[in-house]
Amino acid sequence: MVRWGLIPYWAKDESIGNKLINARAETLEEKPSFRRSFEQRRCLVLADGFYEWKKEGRVKKPYRITLLDGRPFAFAGLWDSWLSPTGQTINSCAIITTTPNKLMEPIHNRMPVILPQDMESVWLGGDVTSSREVKGLLTPFPEERMVAYEVSQLVNSPRNDGPECVVPVNSLF
Repeated sequence: MVRWGLIPYWAKDESIGNKLINARAETLEEKPSFRRSFEQRRCLVLADGFYEWKKEGRVKKPYRITLLDGRPFAFAGLWDSWLSPTGQTINSCAIITTTPNKLMEPIHNRMPVILPQDMESVWLGGDVTSSREVKGLLTPFPEERMVAYEVSQLVNSPRNDGPECVVPVNSLF
């Protein structure tokens, strides 16, 4: 298992991972927290959907976003290993985000990078050795291949982890 929230190998404290859950595609090569992982430690983070919250006045409405065909997919991710002062190795990761596509734009100003299946091996390394070559993969996924729908406020608490979290709001009544 890998912990979500990247802890760079050079970190003095593991709490930095709480702030490094996402990495902006535009600044990967500039940020010390992500530079080495981008060059050497790319990974896939598997999912069948993700949540984002749309602000409407003072209310935040949760949305679930999936692929139109409902199939699982992979986010572009980065990982690193950190050795704690007690000698424990913690492997951690972050998801890369990019500008939103037209589906995501009204919901949020960022979206995770979803890799086309035929590009997953390229992201992981394959025959590509230069991080500059894979940077071109960090683009918004085609909106016509995605769907977003409002879900219950139940997703606002990590204690709720059941099928009711993925049911469209309109289907609840």
